[in-house]
Amino acid sequence: MENKPKFAVIGGGSWATAIAKMLCENQEQIAWYMRSTYALEHLKHQKHNPNYLSSVAFDVNKLLLTNDINEAVKFADIVIFAIPSAFLSGELEKMNEKLDGKKVFSAIKGIVPETSMIVGEHFHKTYSIPYENIGVITGPCHAEEVAMERLSYLTIACSDKQTAKYVAKNVSSYYIKAKITDDIIGTEYAAVLKNIYSIAAGIAHGLGYGDNFQAVLMSNAIREMKRFIKQVHKMKRNINNSAYLGDLLVTGYSVFSRNRMFGNMIGKGYTVKSAQMEMSMVAEGYYAVKSAYKLNQLYQAKTPIIDAVYQVLYEGKEAKEVFKKLTDKLN
Repeated sequence: MENKPKFAVIGGGSWATAIAKMLCENQEQIAWYMRSTYALEHLKHQKHNPNYLSSVAFDVNKLLLTNDINEAVKFADIVIFAIPSAFLSGELEKMNEKLDGKKVFSAIKGIVPETSMIVGEHFHKTYSIPYENIGVITGPCHAEEVAMERLSYLTIACSDKQTAKYVAKNVSSYYIKAKITDDIIGTEYAAVLKNIYSIAAGIAHGLGYGDNFQAVLMSNAIREMKRFIKQVHKMKRNINNSAYLGDLLVTGYSVFSRNRMFGNMIGKGYTVKSAQMEMSMVAEGYYAVKSAYKLNQLYQAKTPIIDAVYQVLYEGKEAKEVFKKLTDKLN
């Protein structure tokens, strides 16, 4: 790595906007790619993203704004992808600039639908990027609280400790604390799974279950997460750390959680399509549950909560009946 590697953020949503804000606290200039020409022009002149976290004001002199993904990738040594996993393949198809030699970080909390892989595995197997050049940025952290500069914590996962420390330093500020880990597979799977469990929490709330049941659901969810991740990638990890349990709790309980909001609509009787149309943001857990369910056909971990959410979202079963059966499987 160079002495001062440069960053690019790929994405125009709330989490991409939050990451750009964090980096601008420490970097002289970052590249920021987003598809929307309107949003880019608005940002240049009004100094904020019109669609997401519009309260955040940027020093536009610190931003190389572009709707050409190749320009952003060429600028950077460290490329942070922060777009919904469902759209990742489409964006990568636009890319002619090589990622060889660059550090690629995923801030995407989902599974790539085309390959049923987490993002790190997708980059490794599809683009031959070595794992030491791949990293993950995870929570527990909601973009909305970053915008309000409320104290938040991040976990930076990368097998290259030097790179992990550099990224952690450059997203840190008086309102952001960042720690590092080498569990790139486990933290990314945890970020995927917690969205599924958040949908489950939302469905339960929509059905009228109270705090007592929610506590049991979250307690079972962290143990289910542990079983699943252990089957997929065995290594020594403490599932009670912030990157796993902490991220699960904030996503399962927070009013900012889009996955919980989506699940709440399903519990109240919305169809999947109508709930998706109602929301302005993508609920990653919807796509993740299908991939996780199918992947677990291979690993055979005990996952009653994932199974229940899959049955409701993809098999069209009544949420009320599915969760009634689920209650007998929890302890």
